[in-house]
Amino acid sequence: MRSLVPVLVVVLGLLALWYAAVPVMNAAETLTRAERAGAVIDPPTAVERRDLSGLTLALRNPGLLGESWSLERPRLPAPHQVAAEIWATTWDEEVNGRRGIVQSGSFSNRSLIYHGGITLAATLSGFLIGSILGILLAVGIVHSRTMDLSVMPWAIVSQTVPIVALAPMIIVVLYSVGVQGLLPKAVISAYLSFFPVVVGMVKGLRAPERMDLDLMRTYSASRGQVFWKLRLPASVPYLFASLKIAIAASLVGAIVGELPVQKGGLGARMLAGSYYGQTVQIWSALFAAAVLAALLVWVIGWAERRTLRAMGVAG
Repeated sequence: MRSLVPVLVVVLGLLALWYAAVPVMNAAETLTRAERAGAVIDPPTAVERRDLSGLTLALRNPGLLGESWSLERPRLPAPHQVAAEIWATTWDEEVNGRRGIVQSGSFSNRSLIYHGGITLAATLSGFLIGSILGILLAVGIVHSRTMDLSVMPWAIVSQTVPIVALAPMIIVVLYSVGVQGLLPKAVISAYLSFFPVVVGMVKGLRAPERMDLDLMRTYSASRGQVFWKLRLPASVPYLFASLKIAIAASLVGAIVGELPVQKGGLGARMLAGSYYGQTVQIWSALFAAAVLAALLVWVIGWAERRTLRAMGVAG
């Protein structure tokens, strides 16, 4: 309860700010609709209102903003609109919809569950590829001066290229050689997720003190024994910390990779919403992505606690 109360206070505060921002963001559209219904707007002409901010319009017409929380295509949807869209595109679609799992036996392609599953598959595939690659690169960097001087700078430089610009290039190149479906999105996810793992593992593998390394040498331990018995156990906390960052980055990569493909996924859902001005659909997909990221990070944290407890580090 001690941790729950502060979280609830923050959530309620954010909801209050969100509700307060809705009439300001939607003031222009709301006042236009009110004017068509015969209301008197201040200022009276559209030309005069064009250069005014939403806050100014809201302060000048406080009694005409009631519809701003229920617009069909708002600039900023209200929280209850997003909640209703999430409910309609998850439970209601799957249970009551003609294409839902209850009626058809498979998830509806209009459901956030269906699109979330596509994104999750690409995320996990890219995360697995990126994590394995990151761990292998980190081991090589720690044990080879040549790799440390050659690979690490290139790994850093690779993260300076905007993924939004790189993703279409990766997809086009892979499509040209016949690679389609899940793998191109997984490659983009791996591109974003391997770097945190490399940095975290390098830091962890170098975490043992010189005194500990000297002690292993006095025992005539081989490099393999030093790695398995000293460096690798010392790197576990660093590894899990980097994996939490990597799984979130992998999700971002999967969503970005879905934008050019547009064959399902939360990214395609967001893009379709932007095409047709369905901001509520965009926000519902954003919240679905946030929930998915939180669950994935929680799973990594759960695995971390179990692993450290087995190692005797955590109680």
